[in-house]
Amino acid sequence: MQLPIYKLDAFANTAFSGNPAAVCPLESWLPPSAMQAIAAENNLSETAFIHRRPDRDYDIRWFRPSSEVDLCGHATLASGKLVLDVLERGRCTVVFHSKSGPLTVERTKDGFALNFPIRKPRQIPITNEIVAALGAEPMELLEADRWLAVYPDADAVRRLKPDMAAVARFPVRGIGVTAPGDCGKVDFVSRYFAPRVAVPEDPVTGALHCVLAPYWGARLYPRTAFTARQVSRRGGDLKVALQGERVRLEGQAVLTMAGSLSL
Repeated sequence: MQLPIYKLDAFANTAFSGNPAAVCPLESWLPPSAMQAIAAENNLSETAFIHRRPDRDYDIRWFRPSSEVDLCGHATLASGKLVLDVLERGRCTVVFHSKSGPLTVERTKDGFALNFPIRKPRQIPITNEIVAALGAEPMELLEADRWLAVYPDADAVRRLKPDMAAVARFPVRGIGVTAPGDCGKVDFVSRYFAPRVAVPEDPVTGALHCVLAPYWGARLYPRTAFTARQVSRRGGDLKVALQGERVRLEGQAVLTMAGSLSL
């Protein structure tokens, strides 16, 4: 059995930047164990599996090398790019149905836009353990579907060298860190650490911005649209806009590989 597979760099306008994801279009669903094995073989932070429905929408599932997840931004962007530019060239919009509800990807003048549910964070206590794990004390610590630590400036975020073994011991899927942008280039910066699910540092994390958007929306009120950069080694740029209980994430994606898997 030959399975088509593509690799794309999401939230990037050049190859080998942004966040790489694999996308596998399926004619029929594989057993979850097979999809998990493919994701482990790919050894990327996420592999997306998509299946076209009779109504021309798609179903989507995402797998890390070690587990399935219920929401992934960069692999959804990669899947949208694949459908709109390769599989069904000429389409302008596609809807993916997922465990987190319907997710729309639409073509824009500068790339592709995603529409995701926001995750409103609430403040939680800063402990000595979190300070030791991250390597520097944050100004705030917040919790949504993941944790978010807030620092005073972008350089503080760039300088962090977390103890990944310590970060992995917290009972949370991952810890994002954020600060105001510097030099007037972007409104805020971030990084994201998820060693508990075998992703020590994620290059660009769309789902994290579902938490960052309402946080920065409250800090920068009345503004509702922002520019953001994830300052990982590969780096990635996003446009972020609050739309009620949803967040619009806009970025580019680059196709870097197309091939097939033998099963």
